[in-house]
Amino acid sequence: HVQLVESGGGSVQAGGSLRLSCLASGYTVSGASMGWFRQAPGKKREGVAAILVGRFSYYSESVKGRFTISPDNAKNTLFLQMNSLKPEDTGTYFCAATSVQSGFDWTQATMYNYWGQGTQVTVS
Repeated sequence: HVQLVESGGGSVQAGGSLRLSCLASGYTVSGASMGWFRQAPGKKREGVAAILVGRFSYYSESVKGRFTISPDNAKNTLFLQMNSLKPEDTGTYFCAATSVQSGFDWTQATMYNYWGQGTQVTVS
């Protein structure tokens, strides 16, 4: 039984930082393909960042240079470090994991088998 539990969300002023965590159980983060998505009210869920086969990182254009995705294999946890936050980064952030290793469009939510419950990020 796979569980992904996000934490680390909160309210922050523009320019601030947050670090989101995604603790996985029943799923091995090491060498895996996982992603972070976000959804703002009334908007479609969008891919923010992904790491494929534990090595290759990808980012949306809107967060490139500000966000960093990284796995901690010892803790079986995926992190998303978010710096220079902007009001448009506001939304619910979801951790996602897939059994597909590579060769897929990481921005497509349908490619991910497992999802966390989400953590709220508010930037004002």
